[in-house]
Amino acid sequence: MKRQKIGVLMGGLSAERAVSIETGQSVLAALQNRGFNAEAVFVDRDVDLALRQNEIDIAFLALHGRYGEDGCIQGLLETMGIPYTGSDVLASALAMNKVKAKQMFQLHNLPTPSYYVLPAQSASDVAAAHGDFGFPVVVKPIGEGSSVGVEIVRSLDELRNAVDAALCFDADLLVERFIEGREVSVAVLGDRAIGAVEIAPKSGFYDFSAKYTAGQSEYFIPPRISPARYRGILNQGLRSHRALGCTGATRVDMILSADGNENILEVNTLPGMTPTSLLPKIAHAAGVEFEELVCAILAGATLGHAGRGNGDRRVVAKSFSGDDRRIAHEVGRH
Repeated sequence: MKRQKIGVLMGGLSAERAVSIETGQSVLAALQNRGFNAEAVFVDRDVDLALRQNEIDIAFLALHGRYGEDGCIQGLLETMGIPYTGSDVLASALAMNKVKAKQMFQLHNLPTPSYYVLPAQSASDVAAAHGDFGFPVVVKPIGEGSSVGVEIVRSLDELRNAVDAALCFDADLLVERFIEGREVSVAVLGDRAIGAVEIAPKSGFYDFSAKYTAGQSEYFIPPRISPARYRGILNQGLRSHRALGCTGATRVDMILSADGNENILEVNTLPGMTPTSLLPKIAHAAGVEFEELVCAILAGATLGHAGRGNGDRRVVAKSFSGDDRRIAHEVGRH
């Protein structure tokens, strides 16, 4: 496999471009340290040309947000016959659309906060749309990640302002019941929940700054909950991953309320791999160092849906060396 050329796709067209580049550079360094023939592919609207010109054999997706996590790049890669890391087109699209993801959670009896959808055409009369839903609520663009455009609001005036701001990122918004509690993320890798982290942002809200600025949040691995509840959230994280049909590495975000209830917020199909990212923290606590984690993710690269049922899945792990297959197995076993 080390003779094949791996393109680490980074950048992209979303509001998370800078974070994606940081993730991509970290992944690229790890692959090169392991002896892989890897190079950066900066994604913009002519990414297909870049992939052809560089003769990329396998794509390691280090993209975040719109056009990177929503199934668009996955569909392009399937059309081009290039195996890629992460979930396939459908799972990526479902997970990126917060409303569709919540509907899938509900179909699988997974708890998620109550909500309503606010389309742009209803934004002129927010009071009527909100009705007696009450406060506090969280306003979210339906198709963005990294807490871009997300705000907690506690009054109608705040709601109007938050809606105006969020509409800069998406035409449809999710207005979700705010749940007071511990914010926890579960890491799933190789169809196993490998651990969880509790996030305690110093500002009280895990926004973009708290996620990507060192020192803005505290992390507890494992979360400060009972062993029985910990086992329960690992199970719910894995069920959420499976409900959307995800593969590879995902991060499942949830809120644990003080009254003992869990609430699934979303599933991230391409978790961040920056120095402050949660997936590497959880993997490290499970005994898996960063380079091993990157190799395990790479080992799961496939041609996605296009490779099913035609005898040509092109699973990358088949061409791994014995040591690399062992790493992938050990990560899953943890």
